[in-house]
Amino acid sequence: MNSSASAEAGILSPGLLDRERIVARPGFNRWLVPPAALAIHLCIGMAYGFSVFWLPLGQALGISKPVACAVDPGFWGALAGLGRALFTTSCDWRVSDLTLTYTLFFVLLGSAAAIWGGWLERAGPRKAGVVAALCWCGGLLISAVGVYIHQLWLIWLGSGVIGGIGLGLGYISPVSTLVKWFPDRRGMATGMAIMGFGGGAMIGSPLADILMNHFKSADGVGVWQTFVTLAVIYFVFMMAGAFGYRVPPAGWRPEGWTPPESTKAMITSGHVHLSNAHKTPQFWLIWAALCLNVSAGIGVLGMASPMLQEIFAGSLIGKPEIAFGALDPGQAKLVATIAASFVGLLSLFNIFGRFFWASLSDKLGRKLTYATFFGLGIVLYASAPWAAHAGLLAVFVAFFCVIVSMYGGGFATVPAYLADMFGTQFVGAIHGRLLTAWSTAGIVGPVVINYIRDAQIAAGVPRAQVYDRTMYVLAGMLAVGFVVNLMIKPVASRWFMSDAEVAALQKSGGTQEARSSGIGRGGLNGPAALAWLAVGIPILWGVWITFSNALKLFH
Repeated sequence: MNSSASAEAGILSPGLLDRERIVARPGFNRWLVPPAALAIHLCIGMAYGFSVFWLPLGQALGISKPVACAVDPGFWGALAGLGRALFTTSCDWRVSDLTLTYTLFFVLLGSAAAIWGGWLERAGPRKAGVVAALCWCGGLLISAVGVYIHQLWLIWLGSGVIGGIGLGLGYISPVSTLVKWFPDRRGMATGMAIMGFGGGAMIGSPLADILMNHFKSADGVGVWQTFVTLAVIYFVFMMAGAFGYRVPPAGWRPEGWTPPESTKAMITSGHVHLSNAHKTPQFWLIWAALCLNVSAGIGVLGMASPMLQEIFAGSLIGKPEIAFGALDPGQAKLVATIAASFVGLLSLFNIFGRFFWASLSDKLGRKLTYATFFGLGIVLYASAPWAAHAGLLAVFVAFFCVIVSMYGGGFATVPAYLADMFGTQFVGAIHGRLLTAWSTAGIVGPVVINYIRDAQIAAGVPRAQVYDRTMYVLAGMLAVGFVVNLMIKPVASRWFMSDAEVAALQKSGGTQEARSSGIGRGGLNGPAALAWLAVGIPILWGVWITFSNALKLFH
């Protein structure tokens, strides 16, 4: 009888990855959770830095210069060329073929987050983090094989599709957990984690460059070896982060903290079920607000380098009389180097804007913070042409640093906005569905900027003025976003689950009501300090590299 009972208990006991296994016990310090989230986000954030591989991969066979493929004229010829590129082993890939990996990243990120967000809430952040590590790092290994045998479709499948799924699961894995651990500082908590996604490229790009130079030889450009090395490093960090996750027991709250009155701060005490969240106007209003904010910022990020070069041209090298088209090859190369420093500076503001604005939203409230994004953004976009024509380089750069900080801040603040509106029970899954706004913005923003720029150039507008109309259009998009944000009101009470429904969900998820004190206490004690050092040292290294390069902009 005893052996039978033991066997039954063994069958029913939670597995290593199950949600029930990671409910925090007395003595657990909640400040261990943000570095666990950062460990995962810093790894998957390398998706932003994949452009460092395009040029080396574009000459993977030729080594010193690309081996060109045959080019057929016309639209159908271009399609045929793309089809050949998928399977060719005799010529190098075009950069335009490779950059489709980048598109797949963010399409799959939004899709995976929307499709599997509900599963994540049931399975818990540890299991989702492990799956994200397997997908992201496994995708890098598949891509390494693709580079080694020169098969582009394996790169698309590995990093683009499988890695993109890992991006989506890894991105949303800590959101619900952090919001529940820090109900007193929701914005700050999610800002810390999502800051890591913006910082992944800041660390990964220079690291990848170092590794490629190390592995480069007369027979190869060093990319497949770099993919393998990064996969191993990232797998260690992501697994450490996944196993560092803990969830608080149901009903837990920081000692001495009481929830603010929802009528004053638009923060609900109820919970909306995942199946009902998208039926509310609040979901779609926040979706539109995020989409408009991201659309305005992401297009600028994608065109930051050419924009600065075309507007300021010779002014960047102390020769303001030289227009962009009149630069000689040496001057053009120097101007491009300085513009790359501008991109690095923007990346710093993108990263730290996520933490700054999300933390500030805890004081201002989410609605006022988003109103600031739109209101201040309108002023800065509308003023950018004036700064450009006046030759005020420092002012122009400052405008776009603030704009990009608010772009990052929009990402970091929106999980807390959702928690305020819909409660915390399904916030991770609701956030996953909302990320389809990011996928949409990733198409809208670049298309708007590129279309207007091309139309202006075709109309004979000087290069220094081709972005004027774009800035006014983006200011108009933010004006629409300002109105959309004003329309957001508290969710109607009829959408909230009953207390009995919430209790049943929490019991089935293994997070029963807290009966013990001493959970979540502690500041930066020994274990927490070590965890923060593990993620802090790479961040500081990336900041130092990026800041050193950005100084070239003002020299």
